[in-house]
Amino acid sequence: MEAMEHKRSRALQARAEELFPGGVNSPVRAFGAVGGEPPFVARGEGAYLWDADGNRYVDYFGSWGPMILGHARAEVVEAIREAAGNSASFGASTELEQRLAELVTEAFPAIEKLRFVSSGTEATMSAIRLARAATGRKYLVKFEGCYHGHADPLLVKAGSGVATFGIPGSAGVPEETAQFTLALPFNSLTAVEQALVQHEGEIAAVIVEPIVGNAGCIPPAEGYLAGLRELCARNNALLIFDEVMTGFRLAFGGAQELYSIRPDLTTMGKIIGGGLPVGAYGGPDEIMNLVAPLGPMYQAGTLSGNPLAMAAGCAMLKQLRDRKEEIYPRLEKLSGMLVEGVSAAAKDAGVTLCANRVGSMFTWFFTAGPVTNWETASKSNTEQFGRFFRAMLDSGVYLPPSQYEAAFLGAAHTEDDVARTIEVANGAMAAVKG
Repeated sequence: MEAMEHKRSRALQARAEELFPGGVNSPVRAFGAVGGEPPFVARGEGAYLWDADGNRYVDYFGSWGPMILGHARAEVVEAIREAAGNSASFGASTELEQRLAELVTEAFPAIEKLRFVSSGTEATMSAIRLARAATGRKYLVKFEGCYHGHADPLLVKAGSGVATFGIPGSAGVPEETAQFTLALPFNSLTAVEQALVQHEGEIAAVIVEPIVGNAGCIPPAEGYLAGLRELCARNNALLIFDEVMTGFRLAFGGAQELYSIRPDLTTMGKIIGGGLPVGAYGGPDEIMNLVAPLGPMYQAGTLSGNPLAMAAGCAMLKQLRDRKEEIYPRLEKLSGMLVEGVSAAAKDAGVTLCANRVGSMFTWFFTAGPVTNWETASKSNTEQFGRFFRAMLDSGVYLPPSQYEAAFLGAAHTEDDVARTIEVANGAMAAVKG
């Protein structure tokens, strides 16, 4: 393959470093964990990205999950264009909010009412505040390696960016703020049970990524989510499913449909806005009615329910609803082919690899495995992953630039894309061995 030219991207990066910390507006984009020079993306279409130098890549991170239908999907683009013609923002109620809310509640029976916000971080932050208002308690249980946004109390042993950069938490978070967050090992019901006993009557909520995505893809052990549900119910604590990554991705009804678990509160992110900045939190009437203006829990946002995001979300979710019998089985088939093909390439090359996958969400961990929590994920050989990432990128395959991020396959990917990716991976394994 002819070597890629990156002259324009290199110039853009140099200018960006004069304007933004590290030259980026989100840390993992800096490629600090994988090395090399980040391409500057110019456009996307279907399963592909093009950078500022005209290089094309097969995209397996899809804006970190939401582009399940692919980039620039015609129905979504047209919906945004039509909405923008009426104004980009009103700061007032629109019918589009109701239409999108109806699609969400149709897919998620656990949600009777919801509140739209502008990001997944806002959604989880608000859900936790609501759980504390509903229970009158202070303590929160989260799990090591799970990332629920960058609100202060949630940056305790978080995954994703903080794991990528080896940061245990974050500077600027007072101990007084973090003291009510209990970070426990994922997939251990015993740890949760012990915390509930130690802090009897004090834990407001347990928040969990039902499939961890921000320490790499880590599935729940059999019975784990059901066990969390039972422990929370027994101790009058609320169970929050953070489905920012898994909602509409693993099934039309998210992880709670896949595992037949009904959480008390659910949080969602940009997939419900067709990739635009949006989030939501929701649950039963009795809990959601505590939110202002009906109740004492205050949360607000001028851009909440933004018409562009609402229109894009309606177009996206209608496609997923109407074609779910076609889309989700196909995602399962192609993702299985891809993950197994790359795993076979590693085995043939003598490279130690452990693959985790749930539906179209997956990670190749450069460790013997099994990977069942943050402790086992953190044993991955990140130098090997970096070499793998760079070799794949140089051959036109764009993976998430961190060992600790899940990858995603979308409806726009083809069998040819998968076959080409496996072919590239076979060559990349030589670089992994160094």
